Amino acid sequence: MNRIIAFAGRNLKELLRDPLSYIFCIGFPLVMLIVMTMVNSSIPAEAGMTIFRIDNLSAGISVFGMTFVMLFTCLSVSKDRAGSFLVRLYASPMHPWDFIIGYMMPVFVLAVAQSIVTFAASLIVGVVTDVEISILGCMAAVVALLPLSVMMISTGLLFGTLFSEKAAPGLCSIVISLASFLGGVWFDVEGIDGVLNDICTALPFFHGTKAGRMAVALDFGSEFRLHIAVMSGYAAAVTVISILLFRRKMKADVS
Repeated sequence: MNRIIAFAGRNLKELLRDPLSYIFCIGFPLVMLIVMTMVNSSIPAEAGMTIFRIDNLSAGISVFGMTFVMLFTCLSVSKDRAGSFLVRLYASPMHPWDFIIGYMMPVFVLAVAQSIVTFAASLIVGVVTDVEISILGCMAAVVALLPLSVMMISTGLLFGTLFSEKAAPGLCSIVISLASFLGGVWFDVEGIDGVLNDICTALPFFHGTKAGRMAVALDFGSEFRLHIAVMSGYAAAVTVISILLFRRKMKADVS
């Protein structure tokens, strides 16, 4: 356990020393929250468009922000591999699980902190814009999005394990774009039909956005539980795959 704590502490310090982690994981989502709230204020009430209203927007921005947590997980692992840091650690008494938990623990804390900051800012925006948003709902949304944060972190671990420091961020950018455009963050997925709707509902990002919005609205019915189940399934599958490939890569590097 001491080995895990020491390694996780080292990785957390690396994150905190990097100013980009504050900009992309905390600052950028907040800027988007403010900008899209301004966009919402310019939309005529007659249009009946509420997707950018703060009670709907907050969950989407939180999902969008988690994609950058994935990026920093990927960069952390790929940089250590590129600098032979991991290869040297492989000679230590540390086990594969020590590395995996040591990488995932700090960014999981970062993901939770990011969600808390985003929803706290949403409460302030709600007061300013005179939109009722529940404190209890925001707290529930932070918990509801935990499976998606685990999936994002595991995806970052997977890309960082399989690809180089130069290639991995590019692949993360694809996932960021998919989450942004197909996650129902910027448009109403349920308002469209056809193949695009099928693609969106097959991916976990849409379910994260919907679960977050329903939690904010304190709607915990069967549909909410379905969204949680889909996210949890994706999180479990991606986590298992990333762990198996990390252990395989570790054995290959040692040999």
